[in-house]
Amino acid sequence: MTNTRKRGSVTAEDVAKLAGVSRAAVSRTFSNNGSVARETREKIVKAANELGYQVNFLAQGLNRKRSQLIGVVVARLSDPFRSSLLEGLLSEIQRKGYQALVTEVRDDDELEMTIRRFTQFRVSGVIVTSGQPPANLVKECVQHNIPVVGINRHMDIPDVDFVCSDNQMAAVLVSEQLIRSGCSRVGWLNYENSTWSGINRGDLFRHMMIEEHAFDVSDFLEITAQVDGYEGGRKAAHVFCEQGKRVDGIFCANAQLACGFLDGMRENGFDAPNDFHIIGFDNTLQTTQYSYRLTTIHQDVQQTAQRVLTCLEARGQDPHIRQRFEEIPVKLMIRNTSPDVDSMNKRMP
Repeated sequence: MTNTRKRGSVTAEDVAKLAGVSRAAVSRTFSNNGSVARETREKIVKAANELGYQVNFLAQGLNRKRSQLIGVVVARLSDPFRSSLLEGLLSEIQRKGYQALVTEVRDDDELEMTIRRFTQFRVSGVIVTSGQPPANLVKECVQHNIPVVGINRHMDIPDVDFVCSDNQMAAVLVSEQLIRSGCSRVGWLNYENSTWSGINRGDLFRHMMIEEHAFDVSDFLEITAQVDGYEGGRKAAHVFCEQGKRVDGIFCANAQLACGFLDGMRENGFDAPNDFHIIGFDNTLQTTQYSYRLTTIHQDVQQTAQRVLTCLEARGQDPHIRQRFEEIPVKLMIRNTSPDVDSMNKRMP
């Protein structure tokens, strides 16, 4: 008599026996209800993987078929762009006839636990807007025919599709705007421990200014905020001024950093566009406010969401299709902090 059982009939009791633990420990591990020692958790997860065990919280209602749920991993929803991206995703998910299962995460451990929970709910797909999912967990999703799509992430995990704003186009648009405006000494503002997309934007901007437009390396300054967000940008401006540094053009990794840096410079007696030009990234509602009127790169949230769902559905139909990297075109929204040069000349006496 064989001990091999069909995957659908594997129980928590089977996992407990193989792992040499109690049934309650298995329940706590997969329900996240109560503490489990790390060593015990690892044994349970290993046993579950060997047996093909999956907790299915919706088993009765779904008759063990794939649900119409799409799992969405988010982080730092206080960021205006992240919240607008989530809103766009939710709208497109509902338009396609699915429902969203949204979880906010703070670190890689929570990310791993969240994606594992999504597989237990037998979701139809997983969208990762923040963090880098472990390759072995993604492989597990693929084995269960659960497609995974990453947004604004590096394409470094097989069988995962990625949708990203066109950072190369953004670098071209910003560099050309700053040069048209007569800038001869430029800066790139980002924060420590930045995301891949933020680092990528800076690398491409540096390449455009130095390699394509022949700027001297000494005329390209990298400005680092200690933290992300408005306060990070504001404090970075104060440090920048205290160090006696000067630039006439600044490109920022995101809108909140840009608005904070602009206010910090104002507090030190400098303002855009008279003393310097500043360009942000994201085009959030804050950038349109009269006190900022920030020139910025616009990311198309709606198109991003549409491409993400297209990738999910395509890989759901055929898990073995070629990996896709979709780039969403961006555009430069010219406002007060780096206005159109011709318009400026017309206003001059």
